[in-house]
Amino acid sequence: MSWVPTIVRLALLTLLVAFLVRPEWFEPLLVPLTRNNAPAIYNQGSLLALAGQHLVTVAIASVAAAVVAIGMAILVTREAGAEFLPLARSVVNVGQTFPPVAVLALAVPAVGFGERPTLIALFLYGLLPIFENTLAALTTLPQNVMEAARGVGMTGLQRLLRVELPLSMPLILAGIRISVVISLATATIGSTVAAKTLGEVIIAGLLSSNLAFVLQGGLVIAAMAILIHDGLFALERRAALQSR
Repeated sequence: MSWVPTIVRLALLTLLVAFLVRPEWFEPLLVPLTRNNAPAIYNQGSLLALAGQHLVTVAIASVAAAVVAIGMAILVTREAGAEFLPLARSVVNVGQTFPPVAVLALAVPAVGFGERPTLIALFLYGLLPIFENTLAALTTLPQNVMEAARGVGMTGLQRLLRVELPLSMPLILAGIRISVVISLATATIGSTVAAKTLGEVIIAGLLSSNLAFVLQGGLVIAAMAILIHDGLFALERRAALQSR
């Protein structure tokens, strides 16, 4: 029965693509959620385009967060950078200390409306899980393996690239997975500052008391989060097998 989860994921992916490409096919299911002959399908833009822009925004912020968080974790686990650990922890905790809405409010006067403040908020919010997972992985490596790497004459850079990062990859990917899933949900608030995300659909539904809009926006985001989570988890498991 191990094939059942795969079938479920494929079915979910098929439904998601079908809804984004042909949302009118699902209109009969959503009509009961509307009132006063309001439209059942979001009609103020393309759901497919919004979903694509939502994913692009999350991808840019997540890549930037991963590069910075992994880089900081590597730095503070080197002898020369160990003293910067408290500073690094303070930086990555900023996103968790200030809620994304507060970050948006602070970023808009500096960079204006649109995608930029959303990217800043998602970047800051995504740092902590990646940094902490990378730090944990790099500081719990098997000592016998590290000693063997030193014994064969590997330089510090060679040990990092050939031993430390490959062995740490499962935990690093787990942090990235958590960060990306959080960002997928958090990105919806970007629409409050004119960023093009699926939050537009939810906000439009809330403003017009149209439950159909709210539901379809929420379900699309949830479906994308599940599929991306499962995809990254599969990469994580593969990395774990390769690191053994």
